[in-house]
Amino acid sequence: MFKLALVVAVALLALPAKLAAQQTHYFPGPGEAWEHRAPEQVGMSSEAVEEAISFAKANESQAPRDLEQQHYLSFGLEPHGDAIGPFKKRGDMTGIILRHGYIVAEWGEPQRVDMTFSVTKSFLSTTVGLAVDRGLIRSVHDRVQPYLPTDHFDSEHNAKITWDHLLRQTSDWQGTLWGKPDWADRPASNVPRAEWLTRERNEPGTAYKYNDARVNLLALSALHVWRRPLPQVLKEYVMDPIGASGVWRWYGYENSWVTLDGLRVQSVSGGGHWGGGVFLSARDQARFGYFTLRRGMWNGKRLLSDEWFSMALTPTNPNPGYGFMNYFLNTGREAMPSAPESSYAHRGAGTNLIYVDPENDLVVVARWIEGRAIDGLVKRVLAAINEGGAE
Repeated sequence: MFKLALVVAVALLALPAKLAAQQTHYFPGPGEAWEHRAPEQVGMSSEAVEEAISFAKANESQAPRDLEQQHYLSFGLEPHGDAIGPFKKRGDMTGIILRHGYIVAEWGEPQRVDMTFSVTKSFLSTTVGLAVDRGLIRSVHDRVQPYLPTDHFDSEHNAKITWDHLLRQTSDWQGTLWGKPDWADRPASNVPRAEWLTRERNEPGTAYKYNDARVNLLALSALHVWRRPLPQVLKEYVMDPIGASGVWRWYGYENSWVTLDGLRVQSVSGGGHWGGGVFLSARDQARFGYFTLRRGMWNGKRLLSDEWFSMALTPTNPNPGYGFMNYFLNTGREAMPSAPESSYAHRGAGTNLIYVDPENDLVVVARWIEGRAIDGLVKRVLAAINEGGAE
């Protein structure tokens, strides 16, 4: 009887360690050290995964592969629409499916470096989160003006703008940065042209407007807080620790140079609206998506606070489908009806997509896919899990 009790006691003591081991997530090593798993090994159906890949390939973007040419067919038609940052011709339609951190499928050119357009905004907001974690920014609800030596927030309206307003694209900041006036980016079609400069400003926090001039202002503001180039910040505190390749780059504009502590530093752009932004591979996109799926944890080390992700994934009042840039939420399952409401996506033109699904422990990268096909791709990947059965 004593022996039986002893065995039971030892088993009970070992149980927490066993459960902890079961809850330990897989994390890939740096570079190419990333384990592949067959779909069936992670509870997915090979046949259904192949169907999802075929669907993605069949819905490749029909826009020109010459992305500078595409710019002048779209954003380049706007006022002040001339390109001032680098562009690159894109590669093939490419994708990656991760489940439980393992590569389940890849297609196209997953190691090719390409533009990621507004997915850059998620990297930008990450550098702001890192500054908040370190106390360089005391609170996202602080006004931005006291943190900067510039006059970008000196007007009565602009002085009210907080970091939270910039992160949520609800600032309605008024001004010109790098030769691009705020009104020239996606000018309002419901406002007469003569009123673009004179319209009444919305109180900060009350109206959402996707606007890259204001995004670039956030990048400049973060640069002044860090007092070092943002690509260096991102590399040291996120991209190197998560094992990203050494070939990603983050560009600004030919005229976005400032003097900082006696040195010439380029303020980077928050997307490819006029060129620039982050250029990286689908593999590096997948690593970043997995980093956000794990809410800032990587292989037992916290890189970005859990509190930051809670804020980033909180809906914005004027736009419940948006959190911090560029976390597109699935509130009410409006953006992706086939996906769980808890899922979200980092999205940019192209379409560049990093789909993140905490409920299914899933990350899907798809680049150069038609935007209308995103829900169809997600639907098919989720069907592969349902058909895969128990793990």
